[in-house]
Amino acid sequence: MNDKTPPDESAEQAASAEANPPTLKTIAFMTGLGVTTVSRALKDAPEIGAATRQRVQLVARQIGYRPNRAGVRLRTGKTNVISLVLNTEEQIGGFVSDLIYGISEALAQTPYHLVVTPYSRNNDPLEPVRYVVETASADGVIISRTEPDDKRVRYMTERGMPFATHGRTHMGIDHPFHDFDNHAYSVEAVKTLAALGRKRLALLAPPSNLSYFRHMRDGFADALMEHGLSEVPFPTATVDHSIEDIRAVTAELMRRPNRPDGFVSGAGAGTFALVAGVEDAGFRVGEDVDIVSKQSSKLLHLLRPQLYVVNEDVRLAGAELARAVLGRIAGRDVASLQSLSKPSAVEAYEA
Repeated sequence: MNDKTPPDESAEQAASAEANPPTLKTIAFMTGLGVTTVSRALKDAPEIGAATRQRVQLVARQIGYRPNRAGVRLRTGKTNVISLVLNTEEQIGGFVSDLIYGISEALAQTPYHLVVTPYSRNNDPLEPVRYVVETASADGVIISRTEPDDKRVRYMTERGMPFATHGRTHMGIDHPFHDFDNHAYSVEAVKTLAALGRKRLALLAPPSNLSYFRHMRDGFADALMEHGLSEVPFPTATVDHSIEDIRAVTAELMRRPNRPDGFVSGAGAGTFALVAGVEDAGFRVGEDVDIVSKQSSKLLHLLRPQLYVVNEDVRLAGAELARAVLGRIAGRDVASLQSLSKPSAVEAYEA
């Protein structure tokens, strides 16, 4: 029992560590280096040898060293914060968690850390961005749900705030972004349905105010024309609507005389509702109708193995967005900070 620290002593040590967090001097003492060398090594200064940088950074991680943000800001004018501005109602299915994971993983080996700045769909999406810029509470911003003419992009450009967007704009402003090629996705989805002999297709699209609506819609229309297929308009619902709303609209659509025999879905969550609506109307997926869907987490094959899916790597998107905003902070050329993910091959799951 003597080799065990008494509970009260352990608690005292934890409290002491919290009250006296490790500093640059702590790392200097443990490595035998000077404080200035340690500081430069933590900043990846090129004049410090790679072996020394790695040793210092390893010790810093092991002892839980964190830079004093107030001190860093006083010395450098930087916060070492990246703000991710997210709608609180982003789609389910792992999208938000995967995006945050991808960004955080990319930031892990840098001085920066991520702060999520939420907003509601009922509020002006510019407000959280304006708050971050006016309070100088971050060195860079990442935004999603990008619009073709996005006032957040214009605002941050005018004020010189480094940023990256999840999605492209069409407003004549060159800026960092990462996007998924939704035009190519729609083309491949329609091609797959055409090969299955489907003739009348419906598109469950994003809201028309978002940039990727235009890309997905154009790809769908181009592919319909190429394969000589017809469109059955999907009324009143988008991927942003509730599962209950999409389900009801789908069931009503499937009961019409000229019902669709194929669907292209813009989001995995919406596909859950499509399947339910098809079955509510008395039809079977894989027999009466086929569905091709995007998914950001591999769940849809658990719902119905007859679905055709294209995986969108949202963790990769997060990593690319982090790389883009850090590059902009460092003054890199915008053209080198723009990336577009091509869709994977359409996958069918067998029962």
